[in-house]
Amino acid sequence: MIKRPIVSISLSYALLLIGTVIMIFPFLWMLSTAFKQPTEVYSLTLLPKHFTWSNVTDIWQKTAFNEWFMNSAVIGVITTITVAFFDTLAGYILAKFSFRGKGFIFILIISTLMVPTEMLIIPWYLLANGIGWVDNYIGVLFPTVITAFGIFLMRQFMEVVPQDLLDAARMDGMGELGIWLHIVLPQVRAAMVTLCLLTFLSSWNAYIWPLIVTMTPEHYTIPVGLSYFSSETSTASNWVQVMTGAWISVLPLIVLFLIFQKHIIRGIALSGLK
Repeated sequence: MIKRPIVSISLSYALLLIGTVIMIFPFLWMLSTAFKQPTEVYSLTLLPKHFTWSNVTDIWQKTAFNEWFMNSAVIGVITTITVAFFDTLAGYILAKFSFRGKGFIFILIISTLMVPTEMLIIPWYLLANGIGWVDNYIGVLFPTVITAFGIFLMRQFMEVVPQDLLDAARMDGMGELGIWLHIVLPQVRAAMVTLCLLTFLSSWNAYIWPLIVTMTPEHYTIPVGLSYFSSETSTASNWVQVMTGAWISVLPLIVLFLIFQKHIIRGIALSGLK
């Protein structure tokens, strides 16, 4: 077996290091700006000369950031729960049940992934406006209650669950919901955790649809609220608070990743093998 030259390996690591620095630098700049004085915002130094914690308290006290944060959290949690329930249930049905038209239904679901979200915004808004869902939680939530990607992902993983386990459970008198809950879901736990985290991340960072369907600042999510806040004025103090809000909004995602990183890596690895 021929070993790779040391120069080639060193070059690969150097390119990866450069790419890592390029990707992480904006985050470091955002974090640094959140602890700077307003007079230092436009300086080219990365580290703050006069470290201050007051920006963190100001973003909560002088803006509606607490309402935006709560809105994003509620919408993210509800979206994740509904997607985890409906997508896993639909994936189980498509993977383990035989009925007429199953293949056509699955192709129809997958075909929706080819439709750009921008093309769906007008129908979504007309529906929300006609029912009275504009400027409330339901209006933001209903397009993401169930996702085609989640159904596809869970179906692919559930197909490899041994059929003998399900048949044995049926012979013991267990119902289909019990089989789905106690036998199938534990077998696809890594994929389910990955789906939940991707769903929460997508909901937390969603901007276009919440921007269109929400009208009042108290119903904004974090991305919409920070965009609205930054457009009011362009002062240095304003930019400090925007960077502070952006930094705080990233924290829940980092915490979730640190808690569930093993499941995420395992789910991605299994997806690649699949």
